[in-house]
Amino acid sequence: MDTSAGTAMPELRGRWASEWAFLAAGALLFIASAGATIYWSGTMSGNMPMSYGGTMFMAWMMPGQAWLSAVASFMAMWMVMMVAMMLPSLAPTLVIYRRSMRSVRRPDKTHLGRLTALAGAGYFFVWAVFGAVVYTLGVALTTAEMQWMALANRVPLATGVILLLAGCFQLTAWKAHQLTCCRGAPAWAKSLSSDVQGAWQYGLRLGAHCLLCCVGFMVILLIVGVMDLGLMVIVAAAITLERLAPRPERVARAVGIVILVAGVVMIARFAGMG
Repeated sequence: MDTSAGTAMPELRGRWASEWAFLAAGALLFIASAGATIYWSGTMSGNMPMSYGGTMFMAWMMPGQAWLSAVASFMAMWMVMMVAMMLPSLAPTLVIYRRSMRSVRRPDKTHLGRLTALAGAGYFFVWAVFGAVVYTLGVALTTAEMQWMALANRVPLATGVILLLAGCFQLTAWKAHQLTCCRGAPAWAKSLSSDVQGAWQYGLRLGAHCLLCCVGFMVILLIVGVMDLGLMVIVAAAITLERLAPRPERVARAVGIVILVAGVVMIARFAGMG
């Protein structure tokens, strides 16, 4: 009687059950974060003061709230939005990370779940730090726009220029390098220790590469409309395609061309208004 086959089957079933449980938890987290994002976006759109730039003003200034409360509100919205946008591309990477940890150490379900959670926490910690920086810059720019009408009148032109820069960024070798680093994350996961520190470092490193790779998308999102639901869906879809498509460089270039065209159209409209 082959005892190895008898012990391998329960172990294999346990692995599959663990993977399905992880994917189910990720799906529930995505649904919850997407629902909260939709709710916040609708609330802000329904209460926006149009004279101050709609959802852009509401996102940065949080009228009626104290400074600390406004910061907390923005960071909560930001992190919920980031989970909804980035989880579809992050989840497959974390699945491969879990498999890598199994091959290195064979941790039990509890330990493997803890490592995965820490890796995800490290990843989103990078986005939280970026969100804090973004909020500071956003408040400063919105305040300047409210005080100087000449600056506010040139926002469409500035947006068009930023779209052109973001589109050019999509075509650069640096963008391709960062995208390769993001997609190659499972390979360098094996070089890290399979402990708490290694999981945290893995998440930080993955988050840093992802942030650098997505900086063009993030700038567009922040300038055009940080709580614009349609734009969030488009950006999230583009990021996911870049991570999961067989030929990511082609996707990046195609998206870059679309962004360039959008920038040209916006600048042309501004020139026509003048």
